[in-house]
Amino acid sequence: MALFWVIAAALLLLAMWMVLSTLWRKPMQARHAQSASQSNLAVLKAQLQQIDDDLAQGRIDAAQHQATRAEIERRALDEESVAIAPLREASPRATLLLLGVAVPVLALGLYGLIGTPAALSPPSLAAQGEPSPQEMEAMVAKLAERMAKQPPGNVADTEGWVMLGRSYAVMQRYPEASRAFARALQLMPGDAQILVDQADVLAMQQGGNLQGEPLRLIDQALQNNPSNLKGLALAGTAAFERKDYAAAIDYWTRARAAAPPEGEFKRSLEQSIAEARAATGASVASTGAAASTPKAPAAASISGRVTLSPALAARVAPGDTLFVFARAAEGPRMPLAILKRSGADLPLSFTLDDSMAMAPELKLSGFANVVVGARLSKSGNAMPQGGDLEGASAPLAGQRSGVEVVIDTVRP
Repeated sequence: MALFWVIAAALLLLAMWMVLSTLWRKPMQARHAQSASQSNLAVLKAQLQQIDDDLAQGRIDAAQHQATRAEIERRALDEESVAIAPLREASPRATLLLLGVAVPVLALGLYGLIGTPAALSPPSLAAQGEPSPQEMEAMVAKLAERMAKQPPGNVADTEGWVMLGRSYAVMQRYPEASRAFARALQLMPGDAQILVDQADVLAMQQGGNLQGEPLRLIDQALQNNPSNLKGLALAGTAAFERKDYAAAIDYWTRARAAAPPEGEFKRSLEQSIAEARAATGASVASTGAAASTPKAPAAASISGRVTLSPALAARVAPGDTLFVFARAAEGPRMPLAILKRSGADLPLSFTLDDSMAMAPELKLSGFANVVVGARLSKSGNAMPQGGDLEGASAPLAGQRSGVEVVIDTVRP
């Protein structure tokens, strides 16, 4: 009898295997297809984050960001359709459960055997989390393998090489990133964004130094596209590195004018401009770009005295930094002249003249009506900050001597 049950069970298992194996393959293939699609979606998600970061940091302009994002989203829709469609078609649970019960009951019903169909139900799909660094490396490796198989000279592959280069750059694999950008430049020579991306990774291989070949590529990019944000930002950094602060201010000011109105990138540019001005004994009291204003004949200097309100005397330390500046009463907010001293020098007699101008076209001699301001900074930062002590004169309307400025306000 025992032998009978053994043989019967073996035949039952064989019959079930023959019936169920075909049905089992399809959901397994569906799960594999979903897993592969979800991995690809993870790569595309990372690429979307990268181009959003590139836009925020000024590495690409809005038009390039929109075009690249549209292409990635199109690919994401394709992958989602691959991931969802197989699962809609393959719903094995009910079928397997039914057959798992029906086959043993029909085969051995007279013998009172009851199968355990629940054991045949496929496990639920595990929740898919964010890919690990190892998984991301594998995905990038697959992208690299796919790009290597593309026929040479296909301009449509340019975006793939650029994405591969940026992926390598994020992973700090700069030599591989440089090779990917080089392939992209072979397909689109002179593309400003690819040139600055290549310059960036070459500089990272030089310990962050932009001089030499990186700077040559940046100059070429700006010749092809003078408003490229990343190119302007990197050119300003290169100028700052070689202590050419006037050029740094020029590049960063141009980048600021073209940058999105809100965001960390513009704030970073503001701080960089302020640092460059501070390095030359200058500061900027506002973030507005200089505008063209009609000039009127005026004297080339202005003099007066800065004092501190007794109510604020307890707030001042000898190490505080004192900035005295003149700006147009109407028109550009950029200082026309600026002087940097110590808080210990108060009260201070000052003279501002055209030699202290921030830009050749913005001088005291070009404006008849000016305002003189003074600011005490605890941090020494050229950008105004909360807690700074400030004061300003009324519009002078031609007065050029005996100007009195009282520091009597705490910046909120």
